[in-house]
Amino acid sequence: MKKLFAILSFLTIILTLTTAPTEARSLWRDSGGWSMYSDRRAHDVGDILTIVINETTSQTASKQRSNSKSGSVNLNAGTGIFHFLAAATAGGSDSFTAAGSATDTNSYTGNVTVTIIEVLPNGNLVIEGTQSIWQNRDEHKITIRGVIRRDDVTANNTVSSNRVANATLKFDGKGPLNAKQRQGILTQVFNILF
Repeated sequence: MKKLFAILSFLTIILTLTTAPTEARSLWRDSGGWSMYSDRRAHDVGDILTIVINETTSQTASKQRSNSKSGSVNLNAGTGIFHFLAAATAGGSDSFTAAGSATDTNSYTGNVTVTIIEVLPNGNLVIEGTQSIWQNRDEHKITIRGVIRRDDVTANNTVSSNRVANATLKFDGKGPLNAKQRQGILTQVFNILF
């Protein structure tokens, strides 16, 4: 009887070990696979982060040009067989003056959440994203693309726009209000011709 009980106990232990899955898990991991001590900053293709746009541009241009010339010709009265020629004077002058100036100041602020679309061999991240806002049938769209360093990504996954290399920021819009702000076709033709 003792032998039978020992054999059954042995078979029970073998069956338990072969059928029960065992898996080693860390006490410090949550369901997403992140450690509570790991860095959750965006670093791989598909990760998202926010670009904080705070750009101000200012440009001033001033030009002035002037040009002038003058000339005169005097012809004395004729003598001898040329007595019929009377004294004559001719003169001419030409002048040109032009002046122009332009001042342009732009300021852009806002946040655009972008996606990492490529990780470069040196570890830099290529980002791209578009934000589209519709208001009263008018669309206002902001598109940003550029390259950022992993070190510039803050702990809350934001990057300042002045830290984006090769940055392309495009502000565009369409709709009734935006259409009214463009020149008409006839005005554009006259601007080309004149």
